[in-house]
Amino acid sequence: MRRMRIFAVLAVVFLTVVVAQDGWSEDAKPTKLIVPLPPGGAGDIIARLLADEIARAQSRTIVVENRPGAGSVIGTEAVARSAPDGTTLLINAPYLLIAPQVKKVGYDPLTSFEPICYLVSSPGIIVVNSASPYRTLAEFLDAARARPGKLSMASVGPATAQHLGLEMLKRVSGAEITYVPYAGGAPAINALLGNHVTAVFAEYAPLAGHIKSGTLRALATTSAQRVPAQPALPTVAESGYAGYDVDLWWGVFAPAGTPEDVRERLAAWFKAALQAPAVKAKLSAQGFSVAAKCGTDFAAILRKQYDDYGRIVRDAKIRAE
Repeated sequence: MRRMRIFAVLAVVFLTVVVAQDGWSEDAKPTKLIVPLPPGGAGDIIARLLADEIARAQSRTIVVENRPGAGSVIGTEAVARSAPDGTTLLINAPYLLIAPQVKKVGYDPLTSFEPICYLVSSPGIIVVNSASPYRTLAEFLDAARARPGKLSMASVGPATAQHLGLEMLKRVSGAEITYVPYAGGAPAINALLGNHVTAVFAEYAPLAGHIKSGTLRALATTSAQRVPAQPALPTVAESGYAGYDVDLWWGVFAPAGTPEDVRERLAAWFKAALQAPAVKAKLSAQGFSVAAKCGTDFAAILRKQYDDYGRIVRDAKIRAE
């Protein structure tokens, strides 16, 4: 009996150590979800929505932490340096792939992280202040061609998908538009509301309320398809620039070296959260399309887009400012 009690105690100790080592015990420290941009933007909206659902469904503490700076690099580097135990995650977008191609950063986008899930695709929208004389994209571009450099367009940046999208628009339209970078989508929108810039290129989610209230006017969506929530809004391609397509996405990443079983558990959490009816409804209302492509499928998308963005950066001769 004494020997059996010893074995039982050792078994409990062994199981406790294993659980503690993988960071998934009942009393594990909170999971931090790092958003490398200011509050109020699309990534912040997605992170908080999913964090709330995962916390409710999995009975875990999920903390969303905004760490903006250097075009998303500061927060991204912090996650790359974090322990690969599944307790520090990154919500990011194509910034992750573009920044290393224009400046020195402390991470490699393809090797410093484990891609957990491509969460959603997010349409880009070009908007002007409701007091603006421009009611269509054609009117805005005509004015930009008539007065080279006098009209401005703000976005998160520099060296972001929105910035590259503006450079593509300038090239296909022949319009000279002054680019004004901001630390995040929300600050760029505030600048437009204050009439400090002529237009903004941002994601639909942080613009939705302003468009619906009439304080901002949407001219076009940059995605290949129209936004279901704004069915009358034409795409840039439909506005005369066939083939133009700048679609945006948001995904979740873990530091490189995170164990496979932890990655699989995280992917299951996020996929389940994306399929929750209340979450799907809120995402759809803000223009997001659920993708839920995880693991190797997401990794393949990242590799292709890294090469595609590299060509645009070289062609447009974009450099970090």
